[in-house]
Amino acid sequence: MRVLSYALMTISDAFPVLVNRLSRVAHALQFSHGLNPAQWEALRYLEKANRYSASPSAMADYLGATKGTVSQTLIALESKGLVRRDRCPNDRRAIVLALTDAGREILTQDPLCQIYAATEKVPKAEREQLAEVMKSILDDLCVRNNSSQFGVCGDCCHLDDGDCAGSGTCGVTGDPLEASDLKRICIDFSPCSDDEVSLSK
Repeated sequence: MRVLSYALMTISDAFPVLVNRLSRVAHALQFSHGLNPAQWEALRYLEKANRYSASPSAMADYLGATKGTVSQTLIALESKGLVRRDRCPNDRRAIVLALTDAGREILTQDPLCQIYAATEKVPKAEREQLAEVMKSILDDLCVRNNSSQFGVCGDCCHLDDGDCAGSGTCGVTGDPLEASDLKRICIDFSPCSDDEVSLSK
């Protein structure tokens, strides 16, 4: 893999080039353990999705893929014994996706962990700042392209009655949320406004 020099580029020129280069490297890494990048993405999504978002349509929305593409990905993962489909207990017509034990096990060998390992030489404060910058860019692009932002319940404006114990209630469904739910991705996520964030502090 050839490493290019960006020293003579302006930041505005270098940044999109670097993002594109990194995405290509990440894509190549994910042809691993008999899986392809789309299959790894599906497994990661199901590991993080909450109970309202573990559906083929929500996955397609999150991944920016067509329902047909996601359907083929899920068929492949089911054939490998990594994902299963269950009927929703509240609506027998609806499908809920879940990782199998084998699916959770293979995620312990996620090839993108190599990218995390490469960041460990960077000071923690700089890593946190970089993550915030990347999140800000992603959020802006989602708004510009009218895409669902997704996010975790703990950062959502629909979270009601949160307390220091980490529990709360979903303002969309009215369901109680456990502390573990607050860290999961939700399709109904809506970011808090700056005013709401300042009031919560």
